Parts: sequence; structure tokens; C-alpha cells
Amino acid sequence: MVVAIVTGSSRGIGRAIALQLADDGMDIALNDIQAQFPDLEGVKAEIEKKGEFCAPGRKASTFVADVSVEEQVQKMVADVVAEFGELNVMVANAGILVPKSILEVSVAEWDRVQSINVRGVFLCYREAAKQMIKQGKGGKMVAACSTAGYRPSASHSVAYSTSKWAVRGLTQSAALEFAKYDINVNAYCPGPVDTDMWRQIDASIAEREGLEKGVAFQRSVESRAALKRAQVSPRPSPRLAVSTLEHTPSTLRWPACVSSSLG
Repeated sequence: MVVAIVTGSSRGIGRAIALQLADDGMDIALNDIQAQFPDLEGVKAEIEKKGEFCAPGRKASTFVADVSVEEQVQKMVADVVAEFGELNVMVANAGILVPKSILEVSVAEWDRVQSINVRGVFLCYREAAKQMIKQGKGGKMVAACSTAGYRPSASHSVAYSTSKWAVRGLTQSAALEFAKYDINVNAYCPGPVDTDMWRQIDASIAEREGLEKGVAFQRSVESRAALKRAQVSPRPSPRLAVSTLEHTPSTLRWPACVSSSLG
């Protein structure tokens, strides 16, 4: 059995990751804030339905927590271990965006983005690492970064771009620190993905610049994607799924439930 926590998994990329990892044979601990609980339960039902014909006995449970709050992240990890027996994979996916420039963003908005996008990843890494070290079997930790962590955009969100540059540094530091425990740490950097978050960005830019709906999104796609097409989130890229499988200690290897899910 391999147990994975996926934060921010009620919708968008987090939901897609949770469903993909369930297809790959993992038990899934779904996380989001209380306001997203109904959607989180919906993802749980999807995973359980898969298990009826694909992997009998597979488990999925929901854990409400705000990843920016230390005590809540500690409790989430403890509750996951109490229910599943261990923790092998942490996907620190939760994140938010405030689509404002330097001149527009308030200190409160800035702090909120950093607290969730950066502190949240830090807390998930730290608490997951403590548990994985205790177990002595290694593990996997993956965080949500972004192409905005390499190519910032003044029209999107200075707070978001800054947070993703921080996630890059945090992830590289964690990879160095935890390598001796056989814990592999990585981050994924999606470009424009058709999610609720990107629709929020698109609407904000459209209002500010007098554009039609969808123009800002397509403009970002064409400037950032080599193939000039958007990514979609019903399933994550096979590369992300593979990243949780490669270089895994033999004690953590698992069979894929649907072999075609990796390509």
C-alpha cells in the first residue's frame, strides 16, 4: 500500500492529480479547506467508484485543513497516518492567486498568497518529512510551482509569481536536505491550464484591459507554450505521474491500476 496526501484536491490540477494517482494504485488522502468540502467528497466518490472495478480495497478519505496553519497541517498528517497507517507521498498542490500588479496589491493580499503558496508548501514538506523519516522507507514529495516561477508576468500577479520563485528555492533546498533519508523532492511547473484559477486571471485582465473573455488566456498560451495550445486538467501530464514512480525504493513500489494511465 502506498498512501498519498494531495492538498487542494477538490478541483482543478489537484483533483486531476488525485484521480491519476488513484489510477496508479495509491490510497489517497484528499485535502482542502472547509468551503471546498462538498467538492472534496465528490472526488472521494469518484475514486471509490474506480475501486469497485479496478482495485478493490482502495481507500480515499477527506481531511479538511488550511495548509497555511501549522497546527492544521500537523493534525492532517497525524490523522492520515492514524487512518492509513503510514504516509509515502506528499503532493503540496494547494495554492491561490490574486490577479493584481505591484501598484494594486495590498499587504493583506500579498501576505495571504505567500502564506498559502509558500508557507503551506514548507509546512507540508516539513511535517511529511518528519513522518517519512520516522518510517525509514524514504518517500516522495512534490509541490506546485509554475512557469510564473521562471517567467513572471506583470499583468497576472506579482504575489503569485514571487511565491512560485520561492517554491523553487524551497523545493531545491528540501531535495538537498532530505536526500540522505531517501526522500525525493520535486516540483511541477504547469503553464496555462483551463482551471477556475485561470478563469479568474482571464476575467481580471479582461476587465482591466477591455478584452473579450478568453483573450488573455489564449495570449498567455501563445506566449508561453511551445505548441501554442493550453493544458487541460481532467488528467495531469503523464510526466507528473511518472515522477512519483521513478527512483522509488523497492519498499514503496506499487502496481499501476490502469497501465495506460501513464501514457
